[in-house]
Amino acid sequence: MTDEAAHGALRAIGDTPMIDLPALSPDGGATIHAKWEGANPTGSVKDRMALAMVAEARRRGDLEPSHPVVEFTGGSTGSSLALVCSVLGHPFSVVTADCVAEEKIASMRALGAELHLIETPGGEPYDGLFDDLRDRAREIESERGAYFTDQFGNPDQLAGYEALGREILEARPEVSEFVMTVGTAGCAMGTARALRADRDVTVTLVEPEESPVISTGTTGSHDVQGTAIVGSPPLLDSAHYDRVVTVPASEGSHWAGELAAREGLLAGTSTGMNLAAARRVAAERDPGEQVVTIACDTGLKYLSEGLYEGLAGPTFCLC
Repeated sequence: MTDEAAHGALRAIGDTPMIDLPALSPDGGATIHAKWEGANPTGSVKDRMALAMVAEARRRGDLEPSHPVVEFTGGSTGSSLALVCSVLGHPFSVVTADCVAEEKIASMRALGAELHLIETPGGEPYDGLFDDLRDRAREIESERGAYFTDQFGNPDQLAGYEALGREILEARPEVSEFVMTVGTAGCAMGTARALRADRDVTVTLVEPEESPVISTGTTGSHDVQGTAIVGSPPLLDSAHYDRVVTVPASEGSHWAGELAAREGLLAGTSTGMNLAAARRVAAERDPGEQVVTIACDTGLKYLSEGLYEGLAGPTFCLC
């Protein structure tokens, strides 16, 4: 544990539960298990990344006490960095867009972040939004001398995710295959690196069928936040994965709903994508084998977006 990790709420990052998913494992195939990252303080696996990036920068002397930090995000990274910066005393500026889930924007504000919102037409992402977000973050870096954590290219995050891999091995030492969606690729690569350092684990990456940036280098519109963001994630390393599968975004939403209804776990669409892919690979494996995936974040962050609409049970009006 780093010195930073011993501070207050940061002690609660990591050591998350491993949850068996028997109701969603395919008949005659391997059993699926999910690491429940919604148990982290902000309800996201990104807490691990945020702590690792800030802790390593402080250790090297790149980030001095009370020095400002800046990042751009369309996902959970902003809340995670807001948490870490608030505990360690760093003013934090986050650049995001008005199309991001209301819950994420509200949580960043609640944790003390200074928000810079880029307006989108009709509240929808547009071509070039990624570049606009990054450019504004770079402006703040220059204007304020802030430390830019650069989540898409910062290898410091790998150490945080290697801890996740070690936790998987401790909980399920006989794991045969690891399945994970790709955004920055940090989680997939850091976890895979730790798994493969110990045993021969097959690693399968997941991306939206509508935007197969790793498989074919093409991008498209989809609604799975935090995935298929850049054409070639700088942290992606072919030595640490075996294959890539694509899943339709609608299938991810479906299995997020099934995970809630049948296993009692509220998680987001990227988790649904993980589960859909895990079911495919588990069906190819023998009974008794173990497939592990990540339940990336709590579905409570997506309620305003209607993720579970049409999936809930009946409602009775007591009039």
